[in-house]
Parts: sequence; structure tokens; C-alpha cells
Amino acid sequence: MFAVIGFIVVLGSVVGGYVLEDGNLHVLYQPIELLIIGGAALGSFFIASPSGVIFTTLKTIATIFGGEPAKAQYLELLTLMNRIFAKIRKEGLVSIEEDVENPHESPMFTQAPGLLKNHHVVTFLCDNLRVIMTTNISPHELEAVMDMELDSHHEEAMIPAQAITRIADGLPALGIVAAVLGVVITMGKISEPPEVLGHSIGAALVGTFLGVLLAYGFVGPIGTNLEYKARESAILYHIIKVALVAFVGGSAPQVAVEFGRRVVSGNGKPDFLELEEALRNK
Repeated sequence: MFAVIGFIVVLGSVVGGYVLEDGNLHVLYQPIELLIIGGAALGSFFIASPSGVIFTTLKTIATIFGGEPAKAQYLELLTLMNRIFAKIRKEGLVSIEEDVENPHESPMFTQAPGLLKNHHVVTFLCDNLRVIMTTNISPHELEAVMDMELDSHHEEAMIPAQAITRIADGLPALGIVAAVLGVVITMGKISEPPEVLGHSIGAALVGTFLGVLLAYGFVGPIGTNLEYKARESAILYHIIKVALVAFVGGSAPQVAVEFGRRVVSGNGKPDFLELEEALRNK
């Protein structure tokens, strides 16, 4: 929602200010310049990126129009982990084997439908529960194992943001390329009247304008947005890590879940009473 508002504000401010200064919108309408810059940027992205990066980036761009993980999703994860921990304390580790192997059919997991849609988070949780079930792992060893996976996840999640940022870095230069081509065309019209030359030079300068505007007004901010999204998505993983380490270390289920709650920051963080009420209701 805010991304769309931002696009409108950037475009409205730039074009609106130009019009208020009696600028001629017809001069700014240069689809060929946009074709040169956009096509060259897309082509360079394809050259620089393996196929996996291309598809991941294109898929991830759509997430800028969605919201960050909501408080409800954090509460779903925390209450789910409390149920798992309580069942382990009551019936032993073997009791959660079926839940871990088939989370989408588990009575415990199906109470968190929003979380089940996040395949990577569910896989991370189940994989580490399997480690706890099948090995006599110590808390610090478990933390080290999860830290390695979290580092790998973070690097992978940052790839789309880095790819988009590199495109943004190159757009001003591609705008200059389009402008130089426009100047070359203008030099071929050197015998034309000043009005024709002026229009041609103006059209050439629009290339530089478009390159800079696209880089700093649109593509660059998209890359920054994706970077923030990657960091926000990591919070769910950190909740799991902290809560599991606390539980394996001997903390009671509700205490381990409280450790996990402390990882959340910002407006989406459930407060103590909200978590307590959610646990009581479940």
C-alpha cells in the first residue's frame, strides 16, 4: 500500500513541479529513451544473474506491495511452540513425531493456518525439532547449528535486494548512454532551424533525467524495501531459534516462549498480556 503511495508521490511531485514551472510535457514523453534505458537495464540484469536469481528476484518484487509479518502471525508461532513444548513435557519427544513429519495434517500445526502458508519457516521448525528428537544435542550446539542455517537463509533472502540495487546503480549511466545517442542524432540535424535542434537536444537530455529518476526514485527504493523485507522475514526464524534453545536448556514451555517473544521488535511485537491471553485461549 505505502509502496504504491510512494510511487504516486514521486511521480506526482516531479511531473507536477515541472508543469508548475510551465514545462512542456510533450518533451518529457520520450518512449524511445525509456526503451533504451529500460531494455539495457533488463539485459544487463539477465547477463549478471543466474537463472535462479532472475526468477527469485522477479517473484520477490511483488512482495513490496504486501505488509510485514503481522502480530497475529507472531502469536500463531508462539502459541504453536508452546503447544509443542507442553506436549513434549507431558508425553515425551516421541509424541511429536507424527506432527513433525506431517505438519499440514497435525492437529497442533493446523491451528496456525497463517504460519502453515510459510513453507520455509515450517520446514526450519520441523527440521530442528527432528534434530532434538534424534540426537542428544546440547543448547549451545543447537544454537550453533541454527545460526549457520540462519546465516545461509539471510544471504539467500538478500539476493533479490542486492540484484535490484545493482540495477539502480547502473541506471544513471544508462541514462547518459541514451542522452549521448540523442546528441548523436541531434548532430545529424545540425543544419535544421534552432527550434528543431532545441527540441532534439531536450529529448536527448530526457535520457539523463529518466536514468536518474528511475534509479533514485523507483528502482533504488524497491531494492531498499526488499532488504527490509528480508530482515523482517528473519524475525520468525529467530523466534524459533531462541525459544528452542531456551527449551532444550531446561526452561518451562511458557518461559521458552517468552524468550522467543523478546526477539520481536517494532509495532508488531505482542506484549506480555497479549501472549498470555493467546496461550490461555489455545
